Amino acid sequence: MLTAVAALTASTALADNFTFRIGSGHPNGPAAYVSDMADFFVPEVKKRAEAAGHTVDFVEGYGGAIAGVAETLESVQNGILDVGGYCMCFEPAKLFLHNFPYYVPFGPQDSSNAMTAARATYDAVPWLTEQFSSEYGQVLLGLHGWDNYHLGMTDPWETVDDLKGIKIGGAGPNLPWIEFAGGVPVQSTLPDGYLSLQTGVYNGWLMLPSAYFGFKFHEPAPYYTLVGFGAMPVNALTMNKRKFDSLPEDMQKIMMEVGAEYEAQAGAKLNGRQAWGLNGLKEAGATITELPADVRAAWAQSLSEFPGKQAAEANGRNMPGSEVLNAYLKAIEASGYEMPVAYTVE
Repeated sequence: MLTAVAALTASTALADNFTFRIGSGHPNGPAAYVSDMADFFVPEVKKRAEAAGHTVDFVEGYGGAIAGVAETLESVQNGILDVGGYCMCFEPAKLFLHNFPYYVPFGPQDSSNAMTAARATYDAVPWLTEQFSSEYGQVLLGLHGWDNYHLGMTDPWETVDDLKGIKIGGAGPNLPWIEFAGGVPVQSTLPDGYLSLQTGVYNGWLMLPSAYFGFKFHEPAPYYTLVGFGAMPVNALTMNKRKFDSLPEDMQKIMMEVGAEYEAQAGAKLNGRQAWGLNGLKEAGATITELPADVRAAWAQSLSEFPGKQAAEANGRNMPGSEVLNAYLKAIEASGYEMPVAYTVE
């Protein structure tokens, strides 16, 4: 009897209750990486923790309920959030080099290929993963992204010349894409987009179909042109390192494994969201056109020096810019995707 009680007591001692605060600046629904946090990561961690004898509760704060799109990295760093998901595009200084997919426009159109190429780059250059912990007190659990970027406008346009002088919004790292068109870049965020398009703060958005439809941008800006700037694996799911280190080994393993699976399923999910967004835009009555191939090729050619310029900028900040950009270009080539222009990085 005493042996049984002792065994029960030991078993109970191994069981723990954990509460994690998880959040993002974007809402659950229009942003696929957030939906996968809520619908995949959270329930999967709970399920595996329960199987290991633990109880896990999540306090979920999406859509800026705990931290805005440009605040999530810092909120995870200081422990306001235990786990955060964010687009690295809103950290242009701190995560400058992690935005490398934006520096290779007209890249893989398929999100699965883009995610694979990004993962290969992180594996080839460990600095990318290590910077989260060494400088920002975080553990990288997994990557995610945005599906293929195109261009939505409030007014119809036929030639690239029609975009000259027109204000076009974007996340930041992608704003140089519009320089060839002579547009006026305006840095903005998805939560601000609808009202800004409606009131004329800008007249266009560099945006993927799923978010363009999900945030209803087609209502103030119904003209959507398929440009094919590429899928962008630039979202991160991270955990506060102090919190992570405080967990027992089996819970650490669960967080890392589920984070890796969150990343592994992202490409297929994003491809599905691309199709969903385009179909939704069509059904909503948006005018969808495709940019002629020769115009797209010229647009890409105009940005031929952009990857090298960004690599050099990163090098100057004591970051392995050339190494990262070349690793990504090599990974894209290995995927079989043919770039419309041969980018070179010194």
